[in-house]
Amino acid sequence: MATPPEAGPLPDADAPDDEAPDEAGTVEQRECVADAALHGVRLDKALVAIAPEFSRSHLQSLLERGHVRVDGRRATSASRAVRAGQRLALDLVPTAQALAFRPQAMALAIVHEDAHLLVLDKPAGLVVHPAPGHWAGTLVNALLAHHAQAAMLPRAGVVHRLDKDTSGLMVVAKTLPAMTALVRAIAAREVQREYQALAQGDVGAAPFSVDAPIGRDPRSRVRMAVLAGGKPARTDVMPLARALGASALWCRLHSGRTHQIRVHLAHRGHPLVADALYGGAPALGLQRQALHAARLGFAHPHDGRWCAFAVQPPGDLASAWQRVLDAAGVTAATIRPNHYER
Repeated sequence: MATPPEAGPLPDADAPDDEAPDEAGTVEQRECVADAALHGVRLDKALVAIAPEFSRSHLQSLLERGHVRVDGRRATSASRAVRAGQRLALDLVPTAQALAFRPQAMALAIVHEDAHLLVLDKPAGLVVHPAPGHWAGTLVNALLAHHAQAAMLPRAGVVHRLDKDTSGLMVVAKTLPAMTALVRAIAAREVQREYQALAQGDVGAAPFSVDAPIGRDPRSRVRMAVLAGGKPARTDVMPLARALGASALWCRLHSGRTHQIRVHLAHRGHPLVADALYGGAPALGLQRQALHAARLGFAHPHDGRWCAFAVQPPGDLASAWQRVLDAAGVTAATIRPNHYER
């Protein structure tokens, strides 16, 4: 992998963040018999004699997880004093981070693929990049298994992200020239992205834009917020229906900041339905944020032809969306804004 992953803000795993599960055959074992120089030394300091290339904090973490033995019995206390003649054994378990960038065969909902790129429909619940809490089973792992060239590209060709619980369209590069072109197009705001969203409350009938800078929330590292010193961000919002305590919206991005639509709508006092991070409550049968990347348009990086794609939301969001439309008396024929004609 050419560059390290971008860390994600969504730790949510069953296994410890830094230990790789199910990696049989990859554990290196080291042993030594404590000599007079180690007599009375703390166990964590003594382990440096066995594995001097590792930091003391890493060796302490191995202790805590039961990967150290003294005379054949598991030891977990770092402050325990070593006695001369004791046999110290250490299992150098590879960290999950070290093993994160490996192929894992997974089903991908591919909407389009050619020699230069692929467009896929990401399901809700799939993490895009390996990060603490999600060192395996990510989209990057799947891309590494899907085609060999992914291993030669930064982030396996991923040029933009969707949050874990956001579904919908993503474009992924398969070559370095395509990746360079797509990254530049996104930075120049030439890639068009539209989202379906359900926000809490009545946002009103008139279309509006939220043009407010976004940065890391100083009160919580897992949240973003509208901040004076943040990066410029603009979201255009078209209300389509309001009923059942929610508003059905089309949202168009002019920038692509982390959590942008979620932050902008919460800033307006209308967080997404079921978006717990930003104050949204479960409703309409939804237990995850009501956001779907429905449409994607861009100039193909190889020949410049315009490419446009659309996918329907998954069942949970589709059902909630339709309930709001039906309750508001809005028909599907009246809510097809055609933003992607060039």
